[in-house]
Amino acid sequence: MQVGMRHYHKLKNPYHCPIVNLDKLWSLVGEEARIESAKDISVAPVIDVTKFGIFKVLGKGQLPTQPVVVKARFVSKLAEKKIKEVGGAVMLTA
Repeated sequence: MQVGMRHYHKLKNPYHCPIVNLDKLWSLVGEEARIESAKDISVAPVIDVTKFGIFKVLGKGQLPTQPVVVKARFVSKLAEKKIKEVGGAVMLTA
């Protein structure tokens, strides 16, 4: 009994999309980078998650109350809302 659609010669590469949640976002750049950027709040640090091999940012967890600019291919609505609540911004890349 077949359930669903057939996908002949399925290649996994187009579906490859690693994720990161907001609570793990600062662990990519390190704790000392977060403390260093907290000294001067007027300049928001840029976290480019594609450099770490991650394409999608999801909204689980809380961010520290300091602005941050997140560059990613895909961002969920909840993640974008939480980033903007702390004064940050989201940049989408191709």
